[in-house]
Amino acid sequence: MNDPTLPASRVAAQDWAALAGELDEHGHALTGPLLTPGQCRELAALYDENEHFRATVDMARYRFGSGQYRYLTHELPPVVRELREAFYPRLLPVARDWAERLGRPAPWPDTLGEWVRMCHAAGQSRSAQILLRYGPGDWNALHRDVFGDLVFPLQVVVGLDAPGEDFTGGEFVMIEQRPRAQSRGSATPLLQGHGLVFTTRDRPVASRRGWSVGPMRHGVSTVRSGRRRTLGLVFHEAT
Repeated sequence: MNDPTLPASRVAAQDWAALAGELDEHGHALTGPLLTPGQCRELAALYDENEHFRATVDMARYRFGSGQYRYLTHELPPVVRELREAFYPRLLPVARDWAERLGRPAPWPDTLGEWVRMCHAAGQSRSAQILLRYGPGDWNALHRDVFGDLVFPLQVVVGLDAPGEDFTGGEFVMIEQRPRAQSRGSATPLLQGHGLVFTTRDRPVASRRGWSVGPMRHGVSTVRSGRRRTLGLVFHEAT
């Protein structure tokens, strides 16, 4: 019997038909709870334990915004590994469907393990899973998490703190570049323990001629007060 308290069970319990519809319509979709508040606190507390990370990025130094994030090593915390492995097969049908609509190759195999091995063989061999930490005045510039030729078209961010209690501001921002039109933006508060599935690079958008490419970028609005921490799940590896 599945344990409903396990992250994998919570991923499986989501309304995936509804999430796929939201992804088609908007390029992003909020999930229900994936982690308990206790699991969120435990995961966030790892941020100051150096042995879990391969690299630290100061966003202001690279003009990425303001704040800091750390790349986890391949020795992922069990909760992170479980979430990533549970999400991949659920997102795979959406990824393949989008590729078909856009007339693109769909190189993603049935299992995450095989896909990771493909990434490593192509020279993308470093973990791309991250913990992010923002304080007052911090923000994240619009960007895409693309590290090489092999890209999975969807990724997930999980909130580890409670908006309105632990921090204010800090909405998740997405901008869609629309063909022959002005860009469309959205700002989404991310609840503690909940996830947001979103487009990594671009998605199919219906047009008069069939399907067009809808480029998308994501970022984080300015944190007004408190501390905002999140987990980022990326399904391709970094160079």
